Amino acid sequence: MSVTDIRRQADITAINELKARYCRYIDTKQWDAFRGLFADDTSFEGFGSAPNGADVDTFVRGVSGRLEKAVSIHHCHMPEIVFFDENNARGIWAMMDYLEWPKGKSPQEAQGARGFCGYGHYEEQYRRERDGWKFSFLRLTRLRIDALSDDHPELRPVSHPHNPQWLLIGD
Repeated sequence: MSVTDIRRQADITAINELKARYCRYIDTKQWDAFRGLFADDTSFEGFGSAPNGADVDTFVRGVSGRLEKAVSIHHCHMPEIVFFDENNARGIWAMMDYLEWPKGKSPQEAQGARGFCGYGHYEEQYRRERDGWKFSFLRLTRLRIDALSDDHPELRPVSHPHNPQWLLIGD
């Protein structure tokens, strides 16, 4: 394997980790860390939390406001990543998300439903910056959305909550 191949594999791993953090930070409500995943000029399309073309701060404010009281579960799979040069790449990820709000707390557009399970793809661009790979564009496309009816079973308490410091703990 050449040095170039090794660098490319390291870049793919870094982009995979960027996407993993995206999902984890949303689901664990780590909004400051979430904001740090994006280049300052990133734009967004296809999200219910912010209008098409929204800037990063509008997007993060929209996502955090919409999902603060929700249980969210984001899974992304099977990335296809292509590089345009050393510092720019695009990717497509198959995705599934589950969003559930407490009774009576769902957003205005979801009246009559407690949440949904959605399926689709993320279309993304990435740019290498001084501190690593960042998102420079995100588009969410949907293939299907299944509503959770208002009589969906109540949320149950979590037995082992997430520790946001887990990766930073030494022992």
